[in-house]
Amino acid sequence: MFVNALEKIWAGSGFAALTWQHLVMIAIAGVLIYLAIGRKFEPLLLLPISFGMLLANLPLAGLMDGPTDGGVGGLLYYLYQGVKLGIYPSLIFLGIGAMTDFGPLIARPSALFMGAGAQLGISIAFLIALALGFSPEEASSIGIIGGADGPTAIYLTTRLAPHLLPAIAVAAYSYMALIPMIQPPIMRLLTTKKEREVMMEQTRVVTKLEKICFPIIVTVFCVLLLPSVAPLIGMLMLGNLFKESGVVERLSSTVQNELINIVTIFLGVTVGATAKAETFLSVQTISIIALGLTAFMFSTVGGLLIGKLMYVLSGGKINPLIGSAGVSAVPMAARVSQIEGQKARPGNYLLMHAMGPNVAGVIGSAIAAGVLLSLFGGM
Repeated sequence: MFVNALEKIWAGSGFAALTWQHLVMIAIAGVLIYLAIGRKFEPLLLLPISFGMLLANLPLAGLMDGPTDGGVGGLLYYLYQGVKLGIYPSLIFLGIGAMTDFGPLIARPSALFMGAGAQLGISIAFLIALALGFSPEEASSIGIIGGADGPTAIYLTTRLAPHLLPAIAVAAYSYMALIPMIQPPIMRLLTTKKEREVMMEQTRVVTKLEKICFPIIVTVFCVLLLPSVAPLIGMLMLGNLFKESGVVERLSSTVQNELINIVTIFLGVTVGATAKAETFLSVQTISIIALGLTAFMFSTVGGLLIGKLMYVLSGGKINPLIGSAGVSAVPMAARVSQIEGQKARPGNYLLMHAMGPNVAGVIGSAIAAGVLLSLFGGM
């Protein structure tokens, strides 16, 4: 009797259902957890994603299972609907807007060109993915990784190629976390020591009226041009208006703290939970991760090349390192520009200058997603 009970418990346990694929995914989750905790690589994102991946690959837990025959589905299945319906990415943008100062971009509008140049990787990866046999919708979702913007990548992929979401989300957030390792070699390769040593002049003071008008004008222009981008741009600019208006401190504080923290947990865990062994371990996933890295590297190159052009046109007054911050990983990419500038010349403070291209990249990646949705969303 006792032995039969033990056999029944074992047969119904996850241990009996473990496969080598599950073990591989558990190991991958463990590596990501280490990077988040041990190396502090974007832990706010990487830790929930990696733990969600761990949960999804423990057999028979059923956390991502949908309801069957009137039953109740798994916890993460219901939380995942916020990803599937595009709710979480838009709410993340609301929080990002409330935490972002568009002052450096307003003070130096030319930073928009660096933000635009840093979208080069999206086009390159899109074309390579098409050549490898991916559909236009899949290629668009892969290419957007080059924007270094996790919420935008998730938003676009759920609409164009939801079956690729696990690989694209993991690639997008992993590369965002690895910015301090990926960008510096490219920055040093494409710039001279003389260029990296340039100390930039302090930008002009931006008035409160300018800061209030900016999100309104950008919303009207971008949404009229690309209606499909309204959820992202609209929430980004609403959050910024909360911040700059000065009359809704409670709302601004909530979206900067409690709301974005809660949504980050739900988004991270459920996106990680989509990376199940049965679908994640494939040649296609490896291709997507490789293409994502290609996209990210070319986006860095594109921003730096525009930065070098502006260095020449300004008579050597603009440090091209800030061009690499045109990828929309705020504020990580701007911090990398600052660190590389100080390595070349101690006391060289580029952070606020780099924030201009950095926030321009946020707008640029959202617009790129809107263009791709307009071109391929109805196919």
